[in-house]
Amino acid sequence: MKHYLKLLPFVAIGLVVVAIVVAWTVLAQRGARVDLAGSIGKVRTLALDERSSAAIVDFRVRNPSDYLFVVRQVEVTALDSAGQPLAGMVIAQADAAKLFEYFPRVGQRYNEGLLIRTKVKPGQSMDRMIAARFEVPEKVLQARRNLVIRIEELDGPVAEFSERPAR
Repeated sequence: MKHYLKLLPFVAIGLVVVAIVVAWTVLAQRGARVDLAGSIGKVRTLALDERSSAAIVDFRVRNPSDYLFVVRQVEVTALDSAGQPLAGMVIAQADAAKLFEYFPRVGQRYNEGLLIRTKVKPGQSMDRMIAARFEVPEKVLQARRNLVIRIEELDGPVAEFSERPAR
């Protein structure tokens, strides 16, 4: 029993050293993967005709990683009031500009659009806008449960963030 008591301080020192190495490794790898965080700020809807509508979404993205995030593709989906997914078709930036021009009730344009090949530098934060067409009447889009933006990076990683549920 005496021999084990003599080893106790060395075992304790070994455990402390291992804990320090593990903590350092975790902290060193913190930004080592491509990632994009985001939040949806404002969603405006617009009736395009009696069977289709548009959602204009203002949002903020932030690159918390140590690597450049290059946008490859953007998708917008909504969940209707029954929980069914509604796929949105992203509207080209030139056509989105015309929405603001032809439909003043949608309000002013606050942010630039998020384009393919947009580069978000490490640590950078930016406000952007995306417009999407949905093949449902505006009242269905207004009654949605949620709206989700999915941004795919050039090399494959995907960032997804959603609107806070209204209810």
